[in-house]
Amino acid sequence: MFLLTVGIIIVILYVVVQLIRIIVSDCDLTLQYAQYMGTSTYTALAHKVVWITGASSGIGEYLAYELAQAGCKLVLSARREDELNRVKKQCLTSGPIKEEDILVLPLDLLKFDSHKDAVDKVLQNFSKIDVLVNNAGRSQRAAWIDTDIEVDRQMFELNVLGTLSLTKAVLPKMVEQKSGHIVVISSAAGKLGAPNSGSYTGSKHALHGYFESLRIESAPDNIEITMVCPGPIFSNILATAFTEENGKMLQGQMQQGEKRMSTSRCAALTATAIANKLDEVWISPQPVLIFMYLFQYMPSIARRIGVKMGVKGIKKLREGQQ
Repeated sequence: MFLLTVGIIIVILYVVVQLIRIIVSDCDLTLQYAQYMGTSTYTALAHKVVWITGASSGIGEYLAYELAQAGCKLVLSARREDELNRVKKQCLTSGPIKEEDILVLPLDLLKFDSHKDAVDKVLQNFSKIDVLVNNAGRSQRAAWIDTDIEVDRQMFELNVLGTLSLTKAVLPKMVEQKSGHIVVISSAAGKLGAPNSGSYTGSKHALHGYFESLRIESAPDNIEITMVCPGPIFSNILATAFTEENGKMLQGQMQQGEKRMSTSRCAALTATAIANKLDEVWISPQPVLIFMYLFQYMPSIARRIGVKMGVKGIKKLREGQQ
């Protein structure tokens, strides 16, 4: 009886400790552990060739700085070459890398036919690709019922098919190398429903389906998959977000008073996830992080709470529009 009582107390204390760790953290418990006890980015990633899409701003830009600090060789891709050169210049001051360690490679994810040539250019420059970070994409803000199907199509082509196309172009080299690491910047919206972002949410859910399948198929070739799910992060993503109409952008801006994580903090945690080859990580301020845990382990309860919260938010939005 005494041993049973002690066992129950130990279990309760363990659960309480883990709950406290979740409440005070801005990432999931596995990533939190890797921060302090895992492999450092420098140890794991120094001299690795890392290709980052969407590297001209936001998470992609700040991840480039983190990886430059770790001594990675970088391929920076996005559509805006001038912004990529700006990021390159900053990378050269961030870590122990030289001019020849960074390749600026302008790339449009929607031009599928150009992806193989882009891979060839990377291989000509560095001869290998150790890590591909699929970060490029756009967000969307509009009611599900109002969103034109053309918006859904364009969102899927960019966020999903563009990412798949580039990954399929890189994958044969990783199979040949018998090593590689594919990182996908998903979203908290890839794990749960986000109101007024149906197209974006759907595209992020799709990425999980595709890459979870690839995780199993690529395991014999020693290829790792890491899904990164950030919650509210400060970035310029709203400036180019899709709305309900084809061709119309939100052109919104985030306010400093909003409860969001800094881009640099998100990038640092993402670099830790890459260095430790974690399967899936959640990066978010509270209360989104707790809600992600609820959705994972108590989905029915989490959905009911989510619906009630979402309905209140939608009512306020509609009242404000009247």
